[in-house]
Amino acid sequence: MLRNSGKPISEKAITVWRWTGALGTLVSGAVIGGMAWVLARFHVPKWCLGMLAGIWLIEVVLWVGWVPVLRQRRWRYAIREEEIDIQRGVWSTKRTLIPMTRVQYVDVRQGPLLKRYGLASIAVFTAAAAHEIPALPMEEAERLCCLIAEWAKVADDNDA
Repeated sequence: MLRNSGKPISEKAITVWRWTGALGTLVSGAVIGGMAWVLARFHVPKWCLGMLAGIWLIEVVLWVGWVPVLRQRRWRYAIREEEIDIQRGVWSTKRTLIPMTRVQYVDVRQGPLLKRYGLASIAVFTAAAAHEIPALPMEEAERLCCLIAEWAKVADDNDA
């Protein structure tokens, strides 16, 4: 695996994924809160309501505190002239090797949270699937996009 040889993604990814986790847990908190309100109207025992709150608290700790750190630590990538090597996974590790000869096009993507932290993601497209390297510094993402396009002999959008 790439544990020592691959490059890690930016540590700012932790902050971005924490914000994403916080937004997701707010939505689930509203759903769980609504369930608790309905259950309270039917005079359900207080321990049931406490259990719902506990489940939500565990979700917050996992998706805001723990999972973003593990995701960032376990993401690795290596871009070589012959291939792109991506390794990721929180619970289990998945490794993907993409031969440069299979690359059809490559994009740099940047949503509002990534933009706020000066990050971008690279999306590499083959005939079979799309693969993403998330949370790279913007300059590095643009440089790697051009490098992959050059090595894969992908035409620039401006050439059309």
